[in-house]
Amino acid sequence: MRIPNQDQYQLKDKVHLMLRVNYISSALSIIFGILCIYYLKITQIIPVSFITFGLLNLVNTLLFHKHRKLTLTYNITSISGLLASIIITLYSGGINSPFIFVLALIVFAGYISTRGYGRIYLNLNLVVIILIYSQSLPDFSFTHNVVPVESRNIFGLFSILFSVYLLGGVIGKNLLKAHHELHKIRNENEARIKEKDTLLKEIHHRVKNNLQTVSSLLSLQSRVIEEPRMKNMIKSSQNRVISMAMVHEMLYMRHDLSKIEYKSYVEELTDYLVRSFKGSENNISLKINIPDVKLGIDTAIPLGLLINEVVTNALKYGIKDNEPGEIYINLQKSNDKDYILYIGDNGEGYPETISHKNTKSLGLKLIYNLSRQLKGSIKRDFSKKGTNYIVEFSDIQHPFKT
Repeated sequence: MRIPNQDQYQLKDKVHLMLRVNYISSALSIIFGILCIYYLKITQIIPVSFITFGLLNLVNTLLFHKHRKLTLTYNITSISGLLASIIITLYSGGINSPFIFVLALIVFAGYISTRGYGRIYLNLNLVVIILIYSQSLPDFSFTHNVVPVESRNIFGLFSILFSVYLLGGVIGKNLLKAHHELHKIRNENEARIKEKDTLLKEIHHRVKNNLQTVSSLLSLQSRVIEEPRMKNMIKSSQNRVISMAMVHEMLYMRHDLSKIEYKSYVEELTDYLVRSFKGSENNISLKINIPDVKLGIDTAIPLGLLINEVVTNALKYGIKDNEPGEIYINLQKSNDKDYILYIGDNGEGYPETISHKNTKSLGLKLIYNLSRQLKGSIKRDFSKKGTNYIVEFSDIQHPFKT
């Protein structure tokens, strides 16, 4: 299930907004420049600035369709717009010019692009405004107001209309539209994610039920078999199936469908194994020391099977009959994704000469194969009584795909 990418929609909206603002601002600038010449009787520098910016911005926008470099187009528009605005402001009254409000539009457009560009143009405009103010001081002034006295009110009206229309009629309208689109996309994404979570829950529930069915079938099969060796093999297979079913059951019960709390899982698994082999009344002491870690399903299942095999061997061969015994499981975190597992018993250990390479024991072979599946290593700890292992492994994490 593919979920729409909000970043793609945001980029598309930015492109649409930039093109629309550029085309409209170019057209308005050229019209404003023509009005300055023929209606407001402004013949110096201001109409030239309007028309030059309008034509340059139009060419810049048309070139965007060829090279598709949004940042380049935006910066050319912003810099040329800033220069034109500074010139028009300086020659239409300086700090008292109504056109000075256009400088705020450039800052606003910068923040629409990115926060970084917005901050740059904000600081730049603050400096520009101070410089424009300095032109009102007699000792620093090198410009004068070229707008005829009789046209200044009309020029002010056009300037304010120009600013308000771009801000509210073009930028504001398109921003509101983009906001509604993103809100709609977010709601759709949330609905899809909720649907996906529901499907995953159902999958884990069904897998757990199917594994329990397999376990029941194995249990029924073992009842009609009298040969002890075959009965033990089926019992071991049943326990392996149950250890996997427990993972899916815990994932089904949790809100987080990707990880399980491993301490509770190991406690439940080992308690089940002890009762299965030694009965409810037993002399087995479980010492489980596991921090509050959450492991993904790709780590939880093979590690659970490994623990199942070690504990099963301890209960079947290490701690005989109803003798008292101790099984310990100690999981330690070495870094963010690497772990060390100390696991074993104080029963009768098997000889050092026996290994997974020279034995026919399926359980022992599985222990070593599962450690490789965890991308880790395993070694026996001969410093303690019984059979003890040190397992180093990593939490296998696959990227989430939708």
